[in-house]
Amino acid sequence: MRLTGIRKIYNMKISIRMDDVTPDMDWAKFMRFKALCDLYQVQPLIGVVPDCQDAMLHIDEPEISSAAFWDYLKTLKDEGWTIAQHGVTHVYHTKKMGCFPLNRLSEFAGRSYKQQYESLKEGRKILSAHGIDTDLFMAPAHSFDKNTIKALKKLGFHRMTDGFGDRPYIRWGMVFYPISYRQGSVLKKMDKQGYTTFVVHANTMEDRDFERYEQLFADCRDRLVSYRELVRVEPVGRSVFGHWKEYWMALAKFVLVNLKNRRGKGKNKK
Repeated sequence: MRLTGIRKIYNMKISIRMDDVTPDMDWAKFMRFKALCDLYQVQPLIGVVPDCQDAMLHIDEPEISSAAFWDYLKTLKDEGWTIAQHGVTHVYHTKKMGCFPLNRLSEFAGRSYKQQYESLKEGRKILSAHGIDTDLFMAPAHSFDKNTIKALKKLGFHRMTDGFGDRPYIRWGMVFYPISYRQGSVLKKMDKQGYTTFVVHANTMEDRDFERYEQLFADCRDRLVSYRELVRVEPVGRSVFGHWKEYWMALAKFVLVNLKNRRGKGKNKK
């Protein structure tokens, strides 16, 4: 007998990544978000900038010593959090969009292979000197090119957090763990199976953002997965069409976000 009117609920699984972790980040906001993660047993990915020289990320005077900062990262790792190398200095050197055109500025895209390799090597060296070893990379502004990939592979990186899709995929010999195109769309997809990642910048969060994430964590308990669990998911291959689709989705989002920002500025001037 065939049953009708019954829909199987799969629920897209959601992991969390936190960008811009530095000794002088906004510690109050970081710890506020960490408290939410602890309450709802969320174990995210954190992007650590090895040698942050981005003035926009120098928010607070370091609340702890340099040694204590690196020890704290190891404590987070022991608690189940995952660490990625988030660029090197987080300073943008070019206005190239790279292979994933979400932004028109980059620490890496457009620079020579040698420049990128030496920079990434130094970043990896800094993390390693503090007892942090990872093969997962997080590009500032989501921007990288084929020379970035080549240099990363040479240095022993095998994974990146970026791209669009509903499960980890392989490209250029690297495993990519996709981020969400639009969080609202993910939350409405009750009939689709897969995995995605929500990107969090705690430094710039306001009260309403913390409230939204607390509600999200409460409503989506059964959909949340640790990043450790995500990296154990078997990656899939992807067609050339899939790669082109991702590229044009990223470019479309770049255009739409910029149009929205311009309209917002126009309204503020009136």
